[in-house]
Formats: sequence, structure tokens, C-alpha cells
Amino acid sequence: MWKCITLLFYTFVILVEGDEEWRLVNTTQGPVRGRREEGGLYVFYNIPYATAPTGTDRFKAPLPPPVWMSPFDAVNRDIRCPQRPIESNMREDCLVANLFVPDATETNLPVLVFVHGGAFQYGHGLSGQYRNLVQSQKLIAVSFNYRLGVHGFLCLGTEGAPGNAGIKDQVAFLRWVKENISSFGGNPEDVTLIACSAGSGSVDVLTLSSATKGLFNKAIMESGISTGATGVVIDPIQNAKNFARELGFDDVDDLDKLEEFYKTTSFQQLTSRLDAIVDNEDVMIRFAPCVEKDIGQERVIIDTPMNVMKQGNYTKVPLMYGFTNMEGSMRLPYFDTWIVKMNEKFSDFLPAELRFDSEVIKEEVAQKVKQFYFGNEPVTEASIVSYLLYFTDVLFAYPMLRSLSTRVEALGDTIYLFEYSFVDENTQSFPHTYVRGAGHCFQSRAVRDQDLSGSTEEYKRMVEILREYTLNFIFTGSPTPSGSTLPQWPPANAQRSPYMSLGPILKLKDNILENRAAFWDNIYEKYYGGPVMPSATTTTTTTTTTVAATSSDLTTIELTTPVPTSTPEPGSDGAVSLMTSNVLFMAVLSLFYLSLQ
Repeated sequence: MWKCITLLFYTFVILVEGDEEWRLVNTTQGPVRGRREEGGLYVFYNIPYATAPTGTDRFKAPLPPPVWMSPFDAVNRDIRCPQRPIESNMREDCLVANLFVPDATETNLPVLVFVHGGAFQYGHGLSGQYRNLVQSQKLIAVSFNYRLGVHGFLCLGTEGAPGNAGIKDQVAFLRWVKENISSFGGNPEDVTLIACSAGSGSVDVLTLSSATKGLFNKAIMESGISTGATGVVIDPIQNAKNFARELGFDDVDDLDKLEEFYKTTSFQQLTSRLDAIVDNEDVMIRFAPCVEKDIGQERVIIDTPMNVMKQGNYTKVPLMYGFTNMEGSMRLPYFDTWIVKMNEKFSDFLPAELRFDSEVIKEEVAQKVKQFYFGNEPVTEASIVSYLLYFTDVLFAYPMLRSLSTRVEALGDTIYLFEYSFVDENTQSFPHTYVRGAGHCFQSRAVRDQDLSGSTEEYKRMVEILREYTLNFIFTGSPTPSGSTLPQWPPANAQRSPYMSLGPILKLKDNILENRAAFWDNIYEKYYGGPVMPSATTTTTTTTTTVAATSSDLTTIELTTPVPTSTPEPGSDGAVSLMTSNVLFMAVLSLFYLSLQ
């Protein structure tokens, strides 16, 4: 009896000691404790929001999250999903959330959801943070992990690998936010998504999916869209076959054997050939979101993004998006090799989403494109600026502009368009030139937390402006609401005008990328093909996702992190409700008080 009383006493002491240092919040899974950090905010790290199925079920949709009875200490265990480079804190069941909550009495605060980028192959929820915005005391910021690479985006259209596990993780997280954010002081009816690169491609997919209706209200998409480099893959099954061959498996035409290969191959091997997945000449990533085959399960992508946009089959929300003027600088590491290949066969560098009736037509179009960007001369070191502009356009800029026009024509979307081109004395010029420009996601980095020591006053002012535009959009759905002292920024029309030029001088302009965009308009109108639609379903079997998570075969790679002793073991019953958790918790405290009588 006294052992029980002693245990209860220490539990009570933990809860009441340092009341200002810790904050206890009840969630649908049980109570969680976050700690106060410098800057006047409480941070809740690594809260499981879903359970990633493991073992041979590793590619399926996420399962319900664990539950617990005693407080879960939401401390940073640096949990990450399997990726390269391999680190000891990676684990297969990696679906955790992080919340940054201001130390304020206000409730019903707007919520900012950060979706991390990383080519769908690497990254984690804490790779970008928005503490500076949270410190305004006016919003809550949240982030999360989702499955990556083959783990998150193997798409075979089978029961074992239906596709889009990583996107389904994202949907599961948004549902978790809807159910729990009010307990942290947030407003579940005022949620804004923010992302760059592949994260932005994910967000675009989420805005077009019927599975996300009512889960968010605004979105900020930067340097990424659901077409182009961060878009839905063209032929996911062929990609899976090609990658399996790269890993030494040759019996790829038997879909059952191909699925079994991926189910039983170690994560060390599945993450070993990143070079065969990203940075391809045709700009496409090999494992990314896909159009799903109907096999009787919930799908998050049921049609190509362009079809969904053209038909207006999505829920319209205010959008703020754009790109930098030198996105193509992310292809600089390949410059010396690729200029040789461009001179040999430029058609290999055409976007994969274009389709041609013959190789002859493809070569003709390739020569037109090459001449438009490089003239009649070979691609050399002297062509580096044209090289940067070419990849700026095909990777991100043109796909985003085409998406904007399609959305505005279909549903009259409210989209605030920008081009970020800010440079200062700290901006390095590109090789072989004196030209400077803003690289991939530079605008997003300016809004996130960063060390500004050593920055120029001009850059510090740009950071202030971008953060104010961002906060305005989060709060009102417009970067310049009534009363704003910033340069006015109206939404763009279907002709992509006006747009905000975010450079050394802020200026509202028309006709973004005028000649270059018009050039690609003509080509895409004639040759755009987009993703291959999956064949009709051959089975009517419907399976449920209630399989308990099992330990996976990770004997060749360290992916698990020991659970701290202060963290309770998750329960097996995902149906335990918040009410039950609260009742049990109060019963424990009542027992303690009664024992003192």
C-alpha cells in the first residue's frame, strides 16, 4: 500500500513542481507535457500522431496512434524516418509531431503547419522552425515527420504497396491537428499550411485531395508544385522496376515478386542509391506522390493534378506562392557533366511530363528549346546563366505558373504570386560570372528561424518584410489586409499578373517571366501528357488497416531509439478516448488524496 502511495506521491510532485517550466495538455491519446524554452514558448516534441505499419506492411497507410495513461514527456528524441545519411536516431515507426506554443493566455490561436521538403527522400519536422513567428504570441506552429523515399512513395497499386504512404501520413497528421490543436490553444478552423520544394509539392497535392476537405484553410507554397520536379510521378511502376534493377533484382516484370522484393529488402539497401532517385536529367523524382489505383482502400490522389485543377474538383482556399529567380542553381553541382550531355542529346533534358508521338518530333522540340535558351552555340561555361534559367523554368517556375492559370480559370482561386530575387553583398556570384541571384527556397529560409548575426541591414529588413507578409496572410488570408503599411499585393489573374517582385526594391509588376512563360505555354499546350493513369482495378477485395504494428527486420541498420524511461509504453487499443484517459488520470489523483486521510 505504501509503495503505491509513494508512487502516486512522486507522480503528483512531477505534475505540480515547476508549474511554469512544464505545461500539461490532454490529447485524445492521453496527457502530454511540454517544456518552456527560451523565447517564451512551450515546445512539445515527438508526440506520436499515428503509427507506421512495419515489417511486410511497411508501405501501407498509417495506423491509429498509441495511447497512454500517465503523462507523456514530449522531449526531443530527434526521431527521424529512414533516409540517407543513416543516423542512429532513425526508426521505422517515425510518425511524430512537434508543437511550438506561445506562453500566453489567449486561446483559439491560428495554427501554422510546416511540411518539410527534401525531394521526398530526406528531412524531418524540425529541419525548419518558426519560433520567431510563435514569439509574436499570436499563433501556434506545428511540424511533423512523414515516411520518405521508397518507404513513403513506393506505388505498385497492390494491397501491400498501394502508394502515397507518405501523403497519407500527412493527411493523418492534419486529422490529428483537427482533433487535438484546441487543447493546446489553437483554432482547428484556422489552419495554414506552409512549405517549400517537395514540401510545397505535397501541400499542392493536399489542396487538390478530397481527403483533406475541412482540414486547413490557407496554404503558402514556395518553389514546388504537384507537377514538374516536385510533382506526381509519371510512371511509378516503371520507376519501381528500374530502381529494383539498380539494387540487383532482375525479376521485375512479376509484380508479386517485385512487391516481395521491396517488402523484404532492408532499409539500408532501399536508401543506398539516392542518386538513382533524384537529380535526373528529365527533372522528375522517381519516388514521389502518384495517382493511385482503386483497390478498395482510401485514396488521396485519384486523378492527375492537372485534371483535378481543370475540372475544378477541389476545395478552393487562399494561396500565396512563388519561386526564386535562380531556382536552377540547385543543378550547379552537375554543370560540368551535364553541359556535355546537353550538347550530345538535349532531348534527355526535356521534362518527363511531355509526351511525343515519335522520337523525331521529340528531337525537333528539343532543338527549339535548346535554341531558345542557348542560341545556335554549344552549351559551354559561357552559357551558365542560360543553364540556370533553363532549370529554373522547368524545375519549378513554369509548372507553378501553369498551375496558377489553370486554378484561376477553373474556380477563380485567390493566389498571391511572387518572385524572390533579393541579393546583397553577402550573396555570392555564380561560377564563371559576376551574376548573383536567389537560389532554391531562399525566400522560405528568410521567414524561418535563422542566425542574422553578420547579415546586412538590407537583408534584415527583407526578413522583417517577408515575415510581416507571412503573418498577415496567416491571420487574414491576404498579405496586405486593410491597414497594412507594406506595398499592396493583390491576387493574380489567369494571365499571371500582377505579382510581387521581392528584390532589393519591392515592386508590384506584370507579366512574370513573360517571354519564357509564353514559350513553354506553346510547348505544353501541344505536348503535355502528365502521369500515366493506373489501369482499372482487378480485385474487389477490401482490406482494413487494423493490423497491429510488428517489429521489422532491421538487423542490418540501426533505426530504433530506446524509449526514455519517463515515456509510458503505448497501449495497444487505439480506441481509448480522451474522456477515458482523463477519468483514469483523475482517479489516480483521487486515490492519492484519499490515502492521506
